[in-house]
Amino acid sequence: MSDFTKLSIEELNKNKNELIKRYNEFKSQKLELDMTRGKPCPEQLDLSMDLLQFADKDNYKTQNGVDCRNYGGVDGIPEAKNLFSQYLEVEPDEIIVGGNASLTFMHDTFMRAMIHGVDEDSVPWSKQPKLKFLCPSPGYDRHFSICEFMGIEMITIEMDENGPDMDIVENLVSEDESIKGIWCVPKYSNPSGITYSDEVIDRLSSMKTKASDFRIFCDNAYSAHHLTDTPDKLKNILEACKKAGNPDRVYIFGSTAKITFAGGGVSMMAGSKKNIDRAKKQLIIQSIGPDKINQLRHVCFFKDMDGVTNLMKKHAMILKPKFDAVQTILERELAGKNIVQWSNPKGGYFVSINTLDNCAKDIVKMASDAGVKLTPAGATYPYKNDPRDRNIRVAPSFPGLNDINKAMELFAICIQIVSINKLLK
Repeated sequence: MSDFTKLSIEELNKNKNELIKRYNEFKSQKLELDMTRGKPCPEQLDLSMDLLQFADKDNYKTQNGVDCRNYGGVDGIPEAKNLFSQYLEVEPDEIIVGGNASLTFMHDTFMRAMIHGVDEDSVPWSKQPKLKFLCPSPGYDRHFSICEFMGIEMITIEMDENGPDMDIVENLVSEDESIKGIWCVPKYSNPSGITYSDEVIDRLSSMKTKASDFRIFCDNAYSAHHLTDTPDKLKNILEACKKAGNPDRVYIFGSTAKITFAGGGVSMMAGSKKNIDRAKKQLIIQSIGPDKINQLRHVCFFKDMDGVTNLMKKHAMILKPKFDAVQTILERELAGKNIVQWSNPKGGYFVSINTLDNCAKDIVKMASDAGVKLTPAGATYPYKNDPRDRNIRVAPSFPGLNDINKAMELFAICIQIVSINKLLK
């Protein structure tokens, strides 16, 4: 492969003309391919169809006789708490099991902090003069939307292969009392696919913060979403916080949205017993209990953590060929050209692409004009503003393999054309 940055103007124009010809051939096909979001494909959802048979007229009570058809149990049925506490590696009294969306837990935890503070001794966030949040980026757009919705200023923190830049994080939180927390997707991070190192977990857990009400919002969305037989291992952040003397610092969130049914799964919130007990008291005002029948279905379906592990292996068999196809095409089309970098994750739902600066928006538009929709450029940064306009998130889970091959080839062509235009300038 030729390094585009070392080619002459004539050689760049020759390559560009060939690429435009390929691009127009794709455009003439009138494609309608969508790779915008990390949704499970129908084949993945089919893996959990037996889930629907586990609640019927003879199976609607918990082991201790609670009728799941009725009110109550704001923190979830005991069987679900036992199972999903193992999933998040916490104790059963350190978890609440809820409805289908962990995002709801995250939003409501923010809202409770805004109105009532994070504990009995803290001032509600909304009554403090200034609020800021650290946002490791590229990151998850819905996290950033919560902050933006609540008027919380976001500070972009660069990421590397170990996690957020902890030198910057520690410096900021030690000096600025208005910084109230940090978003984290610590395992197979969205979209980069990296897993936080043990050192990063330890530093997050033990760092000195000017704000006594500083909190880590840890979205462990991809805890079991491995793509290889040598999965990443994540250090237990709640245990690290306890060891560092900051047991109440972290809230942990998770769900089965990408394990069973994306729209009909089970969500979880975990943390110190003090945090969970406080959240339960406030949840009683908001809810008379979650969908306990759905929780019971999930427990009967999985039986134990081996059931979760075995199901996720089936997911990996569906997903891995798609991720492999992404890597194959990127390598074939772009390797050695010195115009792009991309991740090769061991798990999760995304591949992160970094182009030359000031190219991402043009690439996404060019792909869209030819029938391939990608996550909008900038979406992986606070305020949808990538300061270098270079990151693009690719979500290969939903389309079929043939569509992924077409979409990625077209995408790679767009990257090359836009990169050549930049180099020619």
